[in-house]
Amino acid sequence: MPPRRRRPAAPTDPPSEPETPEAAVGPELPMALASSQYAELERPVVVEPPPDPRAVERGVVVFDLDGTILDDIWRISEVAADVMATAFGTPAPEAQLHYLATTGMPFEAQLAQLYPGAPRELRATTARTFHQRKVTEAYAKAKPFPEIPKLLKRLADARWTLAISTGAETEMADLLLEREGLRFWFDGVLGSREGTKREHLREYGRRFPGVPTFLVGDSRFDMEAAASVPGVVPLGRASRFPTWSLTPKDLAKWGAQWADYNLSDLPGVVDRLSRPVRRRRPRAG
Repeated sequence: MPPRRRRPAAPTDPPSEPETPEAAVGPELPMALASSQYAELERPVVVEPPPDPRAVERGVVVFDLDGTILDDIWRISEVAADVMATAFGTPAPEAQLHYLATTGMPFEAQLAQLYPGAPRELRATTARTFHQRKVTEAYAKAKPFPEIPKLLKRLADARWTLAISTGAETEMADLLLEREGLRFWFDGVLGSREGTKREHLREYGRRFPGVPTFLVGDSRFDMEAAASVPGVVPLGRASRFPTWSLTPKDLAKWGAQWADYNLSDLPGVVDRLSRPVRRRRPRAG
């Protein structure tokens, strides 16, 4: 067994927090079944310097950030809706549903899909405004889901290697995780600077070769990205908001091997799904 990399002293267990009440479930947004051509944008991959591959004990659990670690998607969607309403004239409630339906891909790709006839410069300016306001109006107030701190500790104690794959800016993801006292648990953070989710998963496969790998995300595009990379198992966080929902059944339709509204059961899930399949021996005779 390879030697386990020593970690600094772990933070103490946070006090248990009550679960936040679930929002009322509104009508589900109709979702196209066909895979979107905008699910990923190819960007230059920047990893400086590229870490050498190394052996890990159990496997790798890669987490999305927004909507998976941080309970921030509804607030981000409100920012996106206002930005799109101002730039393109789409009524804010409709724009918010469009944003939620395409979340998981870079915002620039969302705009390209939603407003293909709009001038490229207008889309670029709108994206810059969104990213600025997302920081000041959403990330400034974002907090982790209540079960996340203990969940990460349980996974690390079970010898899983943890990592982040996000469409957010890499530096911002680092800052948010540091602010919430969570950065300690992750062996890598890859963001928009390093490319798309598919590219992140391939990079983590290079860094940690030959072990079970899971992607935990909250969107259709997270599930599709994971399912497209050999050896990666998609797992999902379902969501419920006042006017929109993404159910475990929805996520399963796009490849999730397991999904729930709460991730507390995740350690048992990855343990079960990482076990080798035992084949029954045929009976003699």
